[in-house]
Amino acid sequence: MDPMNIMLFHSMYGLRPAVEAAAERLRAAGHKVWTPDLYEGRTFDSAEEGMAHKEEIGKDELLKRAVLAAAPYSERGLVYAGFSLGASIAQTLALGDEKARGLLLLHGTSDIAETASVDELPVQLHVAAPDPFETDDWLNTWYLQMGRTGADVEIYRYAGAGHLYTDPELPDYDEEAAEATWRVALGFLDSL
Repeated sequence: MDPMNIMLFHSMYGLRPAVEAAAERLRAAGHKVWTPDLYEGRTFDSAEEGMAHKEEIGKDELLKRAVLAAAPYSERGLVYAGFSLGASIAQTLALGDEKARGLLLLHGTSDIAETASVDELPVQLHVAAPDPFETDDWLNTWYLQMGRTGADVEIYRYAGAGHLYTDPELPDYDEEAAEATWRVALGFLDSL
């Protein structure tokens, strides 16, 4: 197994301890991990505050910050990863980076540009079932659209878990689902 270079983006809550803990888990498995702070030091305890801050910054500015964070490392062939909002950002960057090695999505997806095209990009998505932000209809459409881009997609769903079930500091936390997610995700990274 070659170590992967992973760009891990935080959720709408900001760069919280759970993101750093995830990065440490990935580093312990031998990978290099970067966790850019797209909120420039701000973190939030409620989804409402995090969403408001995200809207205040704006989607274009968040993507610009993400691109600038990834650019110095993209020549190495990155695996893009993220939590919820960070997953949508990771997806956008991975679909636009011909050197991307993989895409690991935790708790989120994003719209897909009709012109997006990749060459069998390995993609793994982990989401709660049900998830109010990732409905069944949306996920079916997303899966078909990702397939049309040329991505090789796997979806894992966790019954009864809350949206951000890997963050132990949030009410959504589900230890069993979180540990299962990390087992599968680490196997995915080992396969790249």
